Amino acid sequence: MIVIKVAELMGRHRLTKKALSEMTGIRPNTISALWKGSVKRLEIEHLNRLCAALQCQPGELFEYIPDEEEVSADAAQVQSYPYLG
Repeated sequence: MIVIKVAELMGRHRLTKKALSEMTGIRPNTISALWKGSVKRLEIEHLNRLCAALQCQPGELFEYIPDEEEVSADAAQVQSYPYLG
């Protein structure tokens, strides 16, 4: 699962959703979806604008947390290859 950390970065900069929308030109509804972590896709241009406004690198906007199914599947796959386990 990918966790979007826009709300955390906004908090560090003490920005409201409205202020970030005005700074980036990204629609308020999209900023709200990013803040909630419910956005389904992200335009590269929006990513560029967010990084500029939040003074961050793209990797700081996201965190990857493996789902339990993914962890179990990966472990099973590694065990099936003797030279990897």
